Amino acid sequence: MDGRLSQASQDYLKIIYKLASQYGRATTSQIAENLEVKPASVTNMLQKMAQIEPPLVRYKKHQGVSLTPAGEEAALEMLRHHRLIELFLHEILGYPWDEVHEEAERLEHVISEKMERRMAEVLGNPMRDPHGQVIPSHDLELTATTEFPLSELRPPQRAVIRRVHDEDADLLRHLEQLGLLPQATLTVFKHVSFDGNLHIKLDDQDEPIVLGTQITSQVFVDFVAGPQLP
Repeated sequence: MDGRLSQASQDYLKIIYKLASQYGRATTSQIAENLEVKPASVTNMLQKMAQIEPPLVRYKKHQGVSLTPAGEEAALEMLRHHRLIELFLHEILGYPWDEVHEEAERLEHVISEKMERRMAEVLGNPMRDPHGQVIPSHDLELTATTEFPLSELRPPQRAVIRRVHDEDADLLRHLEQLGLLPQATLTVFKHVSFDGNLHIKLDDQDEPIVLGTQITSQVFVDFVAGPQLP
């Protein structure tokens, strides 16, 4: 990690990357909401990040912000740190998956590149964190995926869970109770168009589960071949 970057700059880069991945660009209001700061503070920071050499962002007032190649590289390095730390805490230190995010938020700014490499080696150079999020490679490449929200499935489609949103500890505890974990396979046998509820059955459970859109919009799946429920 570039030692010139402050912790605040690193936080900005990471949230801009996430927002731009979803929407193409990030707006000042979106950044302010996610970082819980005033829009004026965001504008001031973005102007500074656009003026350093090399620039980290492309910013024009009222037109949003995107990352430059230098900014994207730094953002991906932050994501790699964060997700490796989460997995290390979970797999090696035994942290529950609902507690690792906050710990990783603190530690991602201070680990050395040597420690990052050592954690990756100990973990077997993993591709995903405990929540199924893809970990950027050592070369800061992010593997493309074909995942989509569980809410898009319809009977009698089958799928495997790849990842879940990882920032809501209450959500993670609830998903764990239901068995909705990465690599779990399921079949949809009913969709209620009125409220969007999905009735599903996990392969390793006997009882069906009814899920609302608040859950199905935050669980991401891939299609999987296999026998369907009658």
